[in-house]
Amino acid sequence: MSDEESTAGPGGAATPSAGPPSVNAFPLLPTDPPRIGRWWLDARLVARPSGVAFLAHADGQASTMLILLSRGAAGDAAARDRLAGEINRMSEDTVIARGGQGQDQGRLAHLFVSQADDPVGPGHAATAPWTVLAWDDSDNALREADRLLRSVDLSGSPELGTPSGPGFSLPWIGHSTPGNWRLWPPSWPDRKDRTGWVPMLASWLLMILAATLALLIAVLIFQNPPPGGGGGGGASGSGSASGTGSASSSEGSGTEPSSGSPSGSGSGSGSPSSSGGQGSPTKTPSMNAPGQGSATTTQSATPQQSRL
Repeated sequence: MSDEESTAGPGGAATPSAGPPSVNAFPLLPTDPPRIGRWWLDARLVARPSGVAFLAHADGQASTMLILLSRGAAGDAAARDRLAGEINRMSEDTVIARGGQGQDQGRLAHLFVSQADDPVGPGHAATAPWTVLAWDDSDNALREADRLLRSVDLSGSPELGTPSGPGFSLPWIGHSTPGNWRLWPPSWPDRKDRTGWVPMLASWLLMILAATLALLIAVLIFQNPPPGGGGGGGASGSGSASGTGSASSSEGSGTEPSSGSPSGSGSGSGSPSSSGGQGSPTKTPSMNAPGQGSATTTQSATPQQSRL
């Protein structure tokens, strides 16, 4: 990969938080992490087999340049040591922070950002080495990032003697995807940038609205008794009313024959009228159900016929 290919590529320019850069910046790839530590990645600046230099920013701070080793270089202890040595030789004003495996030693070890408190599984791999450098939006910063990455993959080292024999290349030179990274706390789902206050406010309002609606539905459901509770009382009331009416009708129908018996015996009809007043009229068969109005009418009409 030539110098021109390391700082140029297809795609449009990305827009970081501090404004559009004057140098060429290219969109992130799907394999790039959205965030390293507290720095959000905005665009790609330089890409080499040993790693990638990103344009990044922290919340409320100016743009910076973050260099992350590739998966192949992060797995090589010698490559990690070469990056740590180059960082320790740089000025403290240039280096803002550093992290990852093997970057907690040397002159600038106090700038190391530990991620030991992040919840990880027992078999989780160590994070790839990374460093954050000051960014002045100039070509000099790009050349410095390219120099660091070349020192890791040895492509910038001068040749000693005359090359002969088969060509030599590092065994990990083909593994150029970004190294292991850890995102904690998790970012917004399917988002590659930071979450603004507008979506956060909208999410809280939606949750409050859903909770209020659920509470209102619960109140409307449980404030009234079940529909089956009123039916039993109506049935018992109608039963009581019908039973009372039947009893009253039967009592009324029994009174008339008893009052008609003396008048029948006085007219000389005697035992037929007296026996008819007491037994026959009340036992007259009827097609209607007991206790109904038609049965009561039939029983009260029979003593009048016997009286005639």
